[in-house]
Parts: sequence; C-alpha cells; structure tokens
Amino acid sequence: MIHNRQLLSATTNLYKLTHRLSRAYSFVSPSPFAQKLTFLTSTARFTSRWRTPGLCKDFNFVGQVSLIRCYCFDSGGSKEWTEEIEYLDESGSVIYKGKGVRSVEPGLDDHVMVGEVKKPFLNALAVAKIVEVVKRWKWGPELETQLDKLQFVPNMTHITQALKVINDGDACLSLFRWAKRQSWYSPSDDCYVMLFDGLNQRRDFDGIQSLFDEMVGDSANSGVSLFVACNQVIRYLAKAERLEVSFCCFKKIQDAGCKIDTETYNSLITLFLNKGLPYKAFEIYESMEKANCSLDSSTYELMIPNLAKSGRLDAAFKLFQEMKGRDFRPGLNIFSSLVDSMGKAGRLDSAMKVYMEMRGYGHRPPPTIYVSLIESYVKSGKLETALRLWDEMKMAGFRPNFGLHTLIIESHAKSGKLDIAMSAFSDMEKAGFLPTPSTYACLLEMHAASGQIDHAMKLYNSMTNAGLRPGLSTYTVLLTLLANKKLVDVAAKILLEMKAMGYSVDVTASDVLMVYIKEGSVDLALRWLRFMGSSGIRTNNFIIRQLFESCMKSGLYESAKPLLDTYVNSAAKVDLILYTSILAHLVRCQEEQNERHLMAILSATKHKAHSFMCGLFTGPEQRGQPVLSFVREFFQGIDYELEEGAAKYFVNVLLNYLVLMGQINRARCVWKVAYENKLFPKAIVFDQHIAWSLDVRNLSVGAALIAVAHTLHRFRKRMLYYGIVPRRIKLVTGPTLKIVIAQMLSSVESPFEVSKVVLRASGDSVMEWFKKPIVQQFLLNEVPSRADILMHKLNILFPSSAPEVRSLSPPKPLIAGRAM
Repeated sequence: MIHNRQLLSATTNLYKLTHRLSRAYSFVSPSPFAQKLTFLTSTARFTSRWRTPGLCKDFNFVGQVSLIRCYCFDSGGSKEWTEEIEYLDESGSVIYKGKGVRSVEPGLDDHVMVGEVKKPFLNALAVAKIVEVVKRWKWGPELETQLDKLQFVPNMTHITQALKVINDGDACLSLFRWAKRQSWYSPSDDCYVMLFDGLNQRRDFDGIQSLFDEMVGDSANSGVSLFVACNQVIRYLAKAERLEVSFCCFKKIQDAGCKIDTETYNSLITLFLNKGLPYKAFEIYESMEKANCSLDSSTYELMIPNLAKSGRLDAAFKLFQEMKGRDFRPGLNIFSSLVDSMGKAGRLDSAMKVYMEMRGYGHRPPPTIYVSLIESYVKSGKLETALRLWDEMKMAGFRPNFGLHTLIIESHAKSGKLDIAMSAFSDMEKAGFLPTPSTYACLLEMHAASGQIDHAMKLYNSMTNAGLRPGLSTYTVLLTLLANKKLVDVAAKILLEMKAMGYSVDVTASDVLMVYIKEGSVDLALRWLRFMGSSGIRTNNFIIRQLFESCMKSGLYESAKPLLDTYVNSAAKVDLILYTSILAHLVRCQEEQNERHLMAILSATKHKAHSFMCGLFTGPEQRGQPVLSFVREFFQGIDYELEEGAAKYFVNVLLNYLVLMGQINRARCVWKVAYENKLFPKAIVFDQHIAWSLDVRNLSVGAALIAVAHTLHRFRKRMLYYGIVPRRIKLVTGPTLKIVIAQMLSSVESPFEVSKVVLRASGDSVMEWFKKPIVQQFLLNEVPSRADILMHKLNILFPSSAPEVRSLSPPKPLIAGRAM
C-alpha cells in the first residue's frame, strides 16, 4: 500500500507530464466538483482520469493501484487518444507507454477499460463498495448522494447480495428505496424476502404491511410474480396472530392471481382455529381446494379434528379417507377426534369402526377414547356395549375415573338394573372413590322407584355413617319416598336431621305436605302441618290454600276454618274465586250443622262479596236503596279485566243459591245487572224479524232458569208493545239443562217443542201464548215459586255433581300467597 504522501507526489508528477498534452485538445470547462481518484485491481497497467486539476482526496484502495483518469475529448466527441502516453513513477522513470484509453462514465458504464479491453467489475467488489457506503451513511439524502456517485452501474444482484450483508433494517430499506428509483431496477423475490425477514425479526408488522402493499403494486406494474415473498408475508402475519391483516393480505394476493403454497394455507387455518373461528378456517380450506393446492400431512392433522368437532362429520370422514388414500398415516389425534365426535353425534357404528381401525394402525387407545365411547353408548342406552368397553378399559390397565364410575352407576340405576348398579357402586368404593351425594341420590331414587324403602334407608344410613353430608337432593328424594309410603314419623325424623345439618327445610317440608294434599290424604296433611308448626317450620299461603280447599272438598269444615283464619291473618287476600267456591259448598250443603260452619267460613273470608250477600238479604230500610241499585253498585266495583272469569263464576253460583232460597226477584236483578255488564254478551241474540234466541249452555241451573224467565219477559214486551213478531224463537239449552227448562215451561203450557239441544217455537204461537194471563203472571213472578216446579227437584236430578262445577270450575290460582 502506498503512503498518502507518496501518492500525492506521484499524482503531481503525472499532472505535470500530461498537462502540456491535454492543452493540445479541445478541453471541457472544469467541473465544479473536486477531483476523485478510484483505485481498481489491474495486472500491470496504470491509467488515470482527471476532470479538474487539484489535490487528491477520497482515496480508496483495493489490491494493486490503478488510477482511472479522464483526460480530454476531441472535437467530435470521441474519447480516444491520437498519440501514445508515457506513465512515469515518482523518480521520473517510465512505467508504461501506450495508446490512450477512452474514459468510462461512472454510474453509466458497468465496466472499466484496461488498454483497449473492457473489464467488468467484480460482483464481490461492487457489493463490498455498496455495503461500505450504506453502512457509513445509513439513510437519508447523503446516502442517496453517495450511491449516485458510484463508479459503476449496480444491478439487482448487487442489491440483493448487499441486503444479505447489511444487518440494519432501516439501512436495507433505504438502499432498496434508492434502487427502486433507478432505471435498471426490476422486482426481485429474493430482495423482498430479505426485507420481510428483517422487519419480522424486529416485529415491525406495520412496516411489513406497508411494504406488502408496495410489493403488490410493484408486481402488478411489472407483471413479475413475487410468489415466495407474498407467501412469507402471510405466514409472518399469521404466526404473529394478526388475523385481519393476514386475511386481508391473503385476499389481495388471491385476487391478484398469485399462487399460494400449502404452508401458507396451513398457517392461516391454524390462526383462525386458534382464534375460535372454525368456519373461517373452513373457508380458507375451501379456497385451498379450489386452487388445487395439494394437502400435506399437517393440513390433514389440522382440518380433520376441527371439522369433526364442529359437527361436519361427513367432510371430516371424507378427508380421513383421502388421507389414507394418499398413504399418509393418520395420527392419534385424528382418530380420537373422529371417535369422540361420531360417538357424540350418535353414529356409534362409524365410531366403533374408526376405533377398530385405530387399533389396526397400532395405536394404543388412550383413556379419553374409552371414556368417550362409554359415554356415547351409555347415553344411547346400549349399556351392554358400554360394559364391554368398561371391561376392556380395565384390562388395558387404565383405571376408570370418578366420573366414569358415576356414569355407569347412574345409567344402570335409571334403567332398573339394580344388581349391576350396586356392583359398580361396590367397585367404586373399592377403588378408593368416595361416592358423592348425587350418586347416593341416584341409588335412592332407583330403590324408591322400585318401592324398596328398606334398601333406600340402608343407603342413607351408610352415607351418614361414612361421615358424608347428604345433599339437598338426597333428602328431597328420601322424604318424597317416605311421604309416598305415608311414613309420617320416619319422614319427620329425617326432616329434623336435615334441619340439624343446616339446611333450610321450609321448602322441603312444604313439598312433603303437597304430596299428602295431592294424594288426598287430608288427615296426614293436617298431621304433618301440626308437626311443622310444633317444629317451627313455616309453609306458604299457597299450600295453606290448597289444604283448605282439600278440607272443603272432604267436608272437614271444622278443620278448614282455622286454615282460613291462618290464611287471612298472614295478610293473604281471599279472592272472588275462593269465596265463590265456599258459597258453592253452601249451595250443596244438606246439613244444618255444616251450614253453620260454612256461614262462619264465609264470614271469616272478610271479602266484599260477603257484605254484598248480607245486604242482599236485608230489607230496603236497612239497605237504604232498592235491590237493583244495590246489585249494580256491587258489580261496578269489580275489575272485569282481571276478574271477568271469577265474576261469571260468582253469578252462576249466586243465582243457584238465590233460586234455592226462593229469592226469584233478587235473582232476576242479579241476572239483569250481569247482562248489563256484558258478562254473558252472546246469551241473547235478536236477528231482526227472523229469529230470536237465548243460549244458556254455559250457565248453571239456577242461572239458566232465571235467564229463561227474564228473557221471555223481554221477548213478550217487544212483541206486544212494539208489534215485532219473529218467525221463530229458540232456547239453546244443551242436553242437560233441556229437561229442567222444559219442565218449568210445561207447567204453563208453553208452545216450545223439545229437540236434542234446543227448545223452539214459531213466533206466532209464542205471541198467542204470551197473551194468556197465567203466562203474564208467571213471567212477572206472581206465581208461587215452588221448588218442585221451578227446580224440578234439583237435588234429585243432580245428586252427585254441582252444576256450577260442571260448567264453571274455578281456575287454579296463579300466584301463591305469602308464607305463614
């Protein structure tokens, strides 16, 4: 290497030697730039190129010293010398003599001239120079300026090799952006790959996305396919779990027609599956199929289990067969997912076939497959196959877990196979598993269903002796069994033990009470209620009401009265339905003693209907108003939106009671007001001059009799006072009320003919009938209302059922009362 001072001396001598020759030719005006010396490898020749004389700077040494120097141009623009030039060393000795060399333009030529021979730049040297410049200037305008001053024309190979050496990501991007602005630039897959590698190592995914968009535009403009780089971008983004960005990039290159490889598809499928979007993963898989991209083993391992778990068993099984056809060996995960999914879907034959095929491949079934198959066969009711797999699992050396023991016990218990269930229960205890209260509850329920109270109590005692705390379900099942067996004392003992365990027993005790009530064991229900009261256990108003109604139906009026007092004193409100049901019992009552109890019960309800009943039977002096006004005032206070059904029920029972008591005028007032308030809007129909009708099919006996008498009186006034005579008049009675109404009308010789469900007559005949004085007196209620004529011995015709129960039984209360 020549020292800088010696080089400067040699350069000065060369200048002095050639200065005279250069003035003989046309000379271009000096460049404003400083002189620049570049040394390149040469064997024996030394050439030089000068633009402006001056001091040398920016030296660079590579191998032997060769100085490229531009001397002059001729008038024709040629860069050839016309005479020989002598090159001297420091001492003035001639180093080389030869013809001049045409200059080389830096940045335009990709070679140097050694004599008359073109010598290309070595790639290694070009790359080294680019790397040196980039590492020194990093980025910015200075870097681009230095790159523009390169003494050779780079190509994409130089840029790609330089990117491999440069480790700085920003510097690589700066070099790449400079190269893109050059005329020799062409898109390079390798170049983009290295850039994306650098960005991925720095986790700069925003930069990857920006460069990807730039790459897509570059590829579209040049028509060059950047297959490797595109796929690499998607894989990087997918591994980084950038779901939306990776899918967007996938769509872009797919729309651009770029080929996507199997590894890229797999990375996208894995990403969507990990994000819990299996159907999006299946969409990627369908795109993979449409692109005729061949699936590899990892794709099958990804898709088959997830297709099976999502319920697309046909597609999963098809891929499974395709995988085997391509000589891929299915893994244990594929077999496990197929067996599990097919078993849960009820395809037990297919699940067993895959299971046997797995055995054929040499895979040892894991415990999860045994558990899945046993659960599937148990749930489908095929307990024999489940037991065979159970035995096979134990023979394989696997120990059934707690849940599997419980499943076997409960399934066989519910199917009534007591011996197998108890045998499995014993095995469970021997295996060291402590049965939970739910297992005991299941066994108790099994023995309860078979009526084996002794075995159930034995299980309960063994459970308590083992130190287990029975669960609420165990107590509930056992107490229900004891209640069904009517073992009140034993049930009371168990209930007190349950209370001592810290459980709230109010609901359970009320459930036992409801068992007695539903079975009609009123005496046992009252006995259990007394036990609850003595033990400080409370029940709710709904059950008190149910027990009260049961006592009323059984005729235990003395026991019913305290229940009603309890119900009323606990701030529960007696509704119109309950009051009417008590009144219905009074209507059917035959004994004076029971009537007194019923009257006391009616009074204890404190319902406004009872005040109305008392006022209805008093005189106008005490009442202070006529009967009709008094009845209207009561019915105006009823909320018909909420109590319309209850009001209809009350009217039917009340009219029965008034007819039995002989209060016909009061009954007619009640019917009139009920019709005015549209409780029975379709009962009376006026069809102009054609037909008038009265429908009493939905009324009780007393209400039907009063409705017939009152409506015929209205028909008579229309026909006699206004002269309107219809063609026919009919009374729609139904098959039961037909006899009572026909008997009543036959006492006054009515013209109505009796058919199956209707009493009908022509309008003219009814007109003549209305003119008779006895008919007028009958319709005005001047004829004595003897029970044998008006009611036709109601108790004889309907001895076992009350008419209001037949047609208008009260609905069940919707809301239970508050607790006692």
